[in-house]
Amino acid sequence: MPSSSCLQPAVQAVEIAFDLALQTDRVLETFDLAAARRSRTLWRVDGGFGTDPNLHWLLGRNYQVIAKGFAGRRAKHLADQVRRWIPYGDAWLGSVASPIDYGRPVQVWVKRRLEKGQFRHSYYLTTLKLHSLSLAMQIYDQRGAAEVEQFRSDKQGLHLSMRRKQRFFAQKALVLLTDLAHNLLADFRHTALIDSPFAGYAAKRIVRDLLAIEGNLIWHDGELKRIELHQDHPQAEKLLKCLVKYCQKG
Repeated sequence: MPSSSCLQPAVQAVEIAFDLALQTDRVLETFDLAAARRSRTLWRVDGGFGTDPNLHWLLGRNYQVIAKGFAGRRAKHLADQVRRWIPYGDAWLGSVASPIDYGRPVQVWVKRRLEKGQFRHSYYLTTLKLHSLSLAMQIYDQRGAAEVEQFRSDKQGLHLSMRRKQRFFAQKALVLLTDLAHNLLADFRHTALIDSPFAGYAAKRIVRDLLAIEGNLIWHDGELKRIELHQDHPQAEKLLKCLVKYCQKG
């Protein structure tokens, strides 16, 4: 199945997931993707998903987007319309008019890069109101950095690449559990470790250096009453403060 066919079902699955979470946990109310909140939700879309129908669909649902266009021939045609190129790293950016009517105002630009003596072009669009093409390009480029960070974190910290199952559904379950662990660690890092000596720890160091500390959780009537960590560990006292803060916010 091509990437372009997956976007709409994926977005709808996200909407359903957050709507269900809202019904069961009031803490997640700020993540509800109901229509009233879509205008504050940004989708970063790469070229494989950036077809006209997909972008029309996202904009029609009142989402914000920053996307790479799908059509390579259109990029070359748009490049011929650029009047002024702005340097951007090893490439150039140029503003153009929107090639079609997306039903909402969008900013469109072309990136030109010299590869093996020939110019290669790609085009992008966004609903965000940004003061420069360079800033728009930086926001789009953050998509790749986020993907690399997550994959590297999961491979190193959660050993995703080292675990294999023979059956497809078993492997699928493993990937889903890894995603769940990734999200829990991310929440723990941004909630418990912020403003602590461990604020810069990624998944690998959190798992290896912090979660491996020996200790006990004391429960009574279904409630966590006490946290004990091995007092001889050099990080135990600092981590204990982080765990207490995490439990209080949870």
